[in-house]
Amino acid sequence: MNLKRHLILFMLLGAMTVTAQAQDDGKRITFTDEQGRQEEINLPQSMTTELDSLMKLYNAKLYLRPDSDCNMPDVNPVYEPEVYKDRLSRLPTVIEMPYNSIVQAFIDRYTGDLRRNVAYMLGAQNFYMPVFEEALEAYDLPLELKYLPVIESGLDPTARSHAGAVGLWQFMLSTARRYNLKVNSLVDERRDIVKSSYAAAHYLSDLYKIYNDWDLVIAAYNCGPDKINKAIRRAHGERDYWKIYPRLPQETRGYVPAFIAANYVMNYYCDHNICPLNSSLPARTDTVMVDRDIHFEQISHVLGIDMAQLEDLNPQYRRHLVNGHSELSSLRLPASLISRFIDEEDSIVAFNTKNYKPKRSEVQLPDNATYLVKKNQVERVAAKSEPAKDKVTTTTDGNDDNDSEQASSKSSSQKSTSSSSRSISKSSKSSRSSKSRKSKSKSKTTKAQHVTVKAGDTLGEIAERNHTSVKKLRQLNGIKGSNIVVGDKLRVK
Repeated sequence: MNLKRHLILFMLLGAMTVTAQAQDDGKRITFTDEQGRQEEINLPQSMTTELDSLMKLYNAKLYLRPDSDCNMPDVNPVYEPEVYKDRLSRLPTVIEMPYNSIVQAFIDRYTGDLRRNVAYMLGAQNFYMPVFEEALEAYDLPLELKYLPVIESGLDPTARSHAGAVGLWQFMLSTARRYNLKVNSLVDERRDIVKSSYAAAHYLSDLYKIYNDWDLVIAAYNCGPDKINKAIRRAHGERDYWKIYPRLPQETRGYVPAFIAANYVMNYYCDHNICPLNSSLPARTDTVMVDRDIHFEQISHVLGIDMAQLEDLNPQYRRHLVNGHSELSSLRLPASLISRFIDEEDSIVAFNTKNYKPKRSEVQLPDNATYLVKKNQVERVAAKSEPAKDKVTTTTDGNDDNDSEQASSKSSSQKSTSSSSRSISKSSKSSRSSKSRKSKSKSKTTKAQHVTVKAGDTLGEIAERNHTSVKKLRQLNGIKGSNIVVGDKLRVK
């Protein structure tokens, strides 16, 4: 009986030795399962990223170098399945690391085509792993989860997936906001190394409370709980990842195997002749809180820090602008520059302000625009008025009385002239009329008159009702622009 059991086990292991077929377009793995069936699995996007794009990152350019002391041959040894299985079992992990043909396919990918990417990640982990570990420790989570960003982003803090997931931990917008990561036109905290790591740890902790199974948690992190729940329902309540595996999306089918393979290769890279890039740690950094808008170029010019380094230390700022004016915002700098920044903050803010001001705080608006006053807020409505041919149209919400008279005078001068006597008579009448209007106007201004602004009022309407102009109202009340508030008292005479 024991002989028969051992024979079955031997045959099963023999079937599991079939590895991935490299006949693909670099975006999927083709492998043969234990029943001899071929299947394709979509690779995580990080496993299709070229090393050249990763090496353009500031940290990589400045702190990562090939290790001249590592002289291993660039050959990937192939081992028996029992060797892989034994190595996985010896990893100091809480999460189970089973071995099968799918896991083998991903190990082959990492140790074969992605050898140079693994070398980069082994060097770059010195920048990021301490942050990941602190966040995971804060939520009492298994530390092997620190390798999730290896398959999520390839340790690229600027990574963006085709679906719109961003950062080292690849947060979608909805999930990011659920875990209090700010995303707006100026800031994307999914790219903030520290904040995104703590948000990811919080999310993983919540998922574990739902599933109480790390394989399902890791799969749900990739495709979302809804798709995992559907797969469980279709499997009649089965909650074993490997049993609901065929019912999962294609990329998620490879996600847990890729996670196991990432743990394997980040620990057993020497056995596959992979030389890590040699890394020197960046200078110690610290943060300072800012309550004003400051552009990276202002900081770079005054403190003499490289713009690329500022971008790398503060990847959350999308427009190179620390938007402290909106709310207190953090700025990460080399620790050696913190004191200088505090001492010279005023000079930094004042440097070339005109070029780096993100938006104008006040705009001088034309007179021919009206403003609706509703609920104590001013809304601009563009005035749409176009003079008809051979006519002069005057508007009371944009032009003053003198402008109207000049326009009328100009219009009448273009009409046919009459006899000199009529002209003189008309001129004298006009003169008397003008004097009369001036004297009336003078007598009226001697007594001040006020009106109260009501909901829906505009300066143009108030001017029209009180036989004055917008320009005059502005002069009498010291108004710049057309900002008026319901309940204000305006002098109209």
